Formats: sequence, C-alpha cells, structure tokens
Amino acid sequence: MGSGESGTGTAILANKLGMDVFVSDLGIIKDAYVNEINKLNIDWEQGKHSTTRILESDVIVKSPGIPNSASIVKEALSKNIPVISEMEFAQPHSKAKVIGITGTNGKTTTTALIHHLLESNGKSVKMAGNIGISYARQVADVDPDYFVLELSSFQLDDCKTFKVDIAILLNISPDHLDRYDNSLAKYAASKFKITQNQTASDVLIYCLDDKTIQKYWPKDSIQSQLIPFSILKKVETGAWLRNESIELNIKNKTQHIPMKNITIKGKHNTHNSMAAGVVAGLLDLKNDQIKESFLSFSTIEHRLEFVGKIQGVKYINDSKATNVNSAWYALESMTNDTIWIAGGVDKGNDYTDLKPLVREKVRMIICLGLDNSKIHEAFQEDVEMIINVGTAQEAVHVANRMSKNGENVLLSPACASFDLFNDYQDRGRQFKRAVLNL
Repeated sequence: MGSGESGTGTAILANKLGMDVFVSDLGIIKDAYVNEINKLNIDWEQGKHSTTRILESDVIVKSPGIPNSASIVKEALSKNIPVISEMEFAQPHSKAKVIGITGTNGKTTTTALIHHLLESNGKSVKMAGNIGISYARQVADVDPDYFVLELSSFQLDDCKTFKVDIAILLNISPDHLDRYDNSLAKYAASKFKITQNQTASDVLIYCLDDKTIQKYWPKDSIQSQLIPFSILKKVETGAWLRNESIELNIKNKTQHIPMKNITIKGKHNTHNSMAAGVVAGLLDLKNDQIKESFLSFSTIEHRLEFVGKIQGVKYINDSKATNVNSAWYALESMTNDTIWIAGGVDKGNDYTDLKPLVREKVRMIICLGLDNSKIHEAFQEDVEMIINVGTAQEAVHVANRMSKNGENVLLSPACASFDLFNDYQDRGRQFKRAVLNL
C-alpha cells in the first residue's frame, strides 16, 4: 500500500522472492515507478484501494505516510492480516548489521555522516530508510556488511520484529503530534521503539542533554548497552566536549576530534557529529581516519546547505527545516545578522522558543506562505520588518534588495511546504535556482 520509493522497492524485493505482488495507491503513481513495476509484470492500481483484493493478502507492507487510522488498515488488522513496514519486510532477507538513527531533527545529516565515515574508510556500507534509495530495493540488489538507516517514527510504528544493532536517538521535540493524539508521550514512545528487540550485545547511543529523552525514558525495558554523548558534561564512556575538541572514549580507547575538523556547524551538528564519532569508535576506525573523514564531509542538500555568496551576502538553504525545532537549530548556528525566510503550512507551531534567537540574530523576516498571520503575530515586535511573498524567486529578490554586506539569507521555514510547493525539496531547489540566477 503506497507506491513511492518505499512501496516500489518493496514490490521489487517481493517479486524477486517469488511472491504474488499487488501494488495499490490511493493517489497517482509516478511514471518512473509504473515503468518499473510493469517491467516485472506486477499488478497495480492507482486512485483507489480495492478492499476485497487487498484483504486477500497474507501480508500488507504499508507506506509510512499511511496512518493506522486509515479505514483499509483498520479492516486489515481486524482480520488479523499483518500490516508491517518496509523495514520489517526487508530485514530478514539481509545479513547486514543495521545502524539505525532516529530523532525529531538531525536524522538525515547523521545518517549521511555515518555512511560517509564508514564508506570513506573502506567499510562495505549502504544508506537507506527515510533517505535516498529504499532499504528493500537495495536488499534485493546487494548485501553489504552494514546498512545505515534513517528511521522516522512512522516507520518504527509498523515494526514488530525489526532489530537495530546500533541504535541512535538524537533528540525528541514535538512534531507530527496529529498522528499521536497530540501526545508527546506517545510520540516519544514511538521514537524509543528503535530499542525494541535489542539485546545486551546491541548498543543505544543517545543524547544525554535532551530533557525530553530523559523525561520519557522507558523504565526497565531497554536491554542494550547505553552510550551517551553530551556537550554539557563529561561522560565515562561515549562522547563529550572539551577544549574545542570532541573526546571519544569507546572500548576503553580515547580519541580526539578537533572542532576545526567538523565542517557542519552549530550546536545540533556537534551532537550529530558526536553520535557519528561513537559509531566510528565502535567499528574500530582509527583517530586519523575519523578526523580526515569529518573534514571531507559536505552538508547534505536542503540542510544548512551553503548556496553561494553574492555581494558579500551568504545564502543558505535549510528547506528541510519543517518544524520549529529544526529552525531553532538553524538560527542558533548563524553567526552574522540574518534575513530569515520562513513560513508555509503551519503544523500547530508554537514560536515562543524562537523569540530570543530571532531578537538576537534576525534583522528581518520574509514570509513565504499563504497564511503568515502566526509569524507576524509571534515576531512583529522582534524584528525591523516582516514582508510577505508568494514565490521562492520573489523571496530571494526581496532578500537581495534588503540585505547588507556580511549578512546571511537563511531559508529555514519551520513549516511544511505543501501550500506553494510539491515538497521541501521543490522549495529548496526553487530557492537555490533563484539565488544562482541573481
């Protein structure tokens, strides 16, 4: 159910395993995916879910975007048909160790960084999950020693037997609460599902500084070895910050990563780098290898991505910041006065936590969205000016006219993109195109 990269990859793997496959999508299937499933003679439908046929299934693999409250899912579960995630379906067909990363923010960056650390040092490794090519599609094609998987709460929700060998929990802050009865406790429990099925031989790497992780820590249910990281205090085993260097103490061996080697900036990226460093230590990478790999890592697209410097002004694309917490991290990392491009589809945002940062770092706000009233209300007393625009090109042109030498122009919307764009990638690419056309 669902025919995106996850669903199509699952269909390809299931077909390779000799299963009878049917792909059903309530929306329209992209032409590229239609061509792939047609080549394999897989039956499919779009624009509907044929209840009778779907309920004849032995197992249903559900796209993470389909909630369990959907009527077809409820019917399947009432008939005791297993409804599982792509992760659950694919894992039994791979011998690879799984490094799984979850958290509200930083998953993509940390996943890409760990993949880079391992790949650049000769490890047999692939990256999948909520990033790039689907896990199932890759399992159908290759079997590396390691899979580094970005795992959203939606993906974890539909896992029962799925097991992560090295789990990373970066942070927890309110997001997608509409899927969790507006309960932060339920959302946190979903994140902690990354530890289910772990044993004493497995590892959980977690942020000791995150108060929500501490508040909702499940009592007595985590069996894995615990390795914390912190920028606030020293830890006996794990990662901490000392004298402008990340200190790693893993397997009774101490290593040092100078902060000057970390190409991704900001407090949140220090946390992300610590988590990645712990994994590198666990897999016995040497200190020089780790330092060189950090130095050669470049930012992923749409996450604090440097686009260019024009007339002394830096343009930064952080379109992947679709919630307040992500935007907080982006603003926190700004070291010069900033013109902030924000707005889109508000997900019940509370902007209170951003106000001190906005007062300190933001000179003006450009609102890129259909309804900007909440942003105006939240920040009208904190900045010189708030301007509404309707396109990424207009936002960039206004920023270009209003910016001063030495300032930053930051696209970090704190909102979803669906009012004006197809998705956050479309928003980010339109922004970059407009900047490069200045």
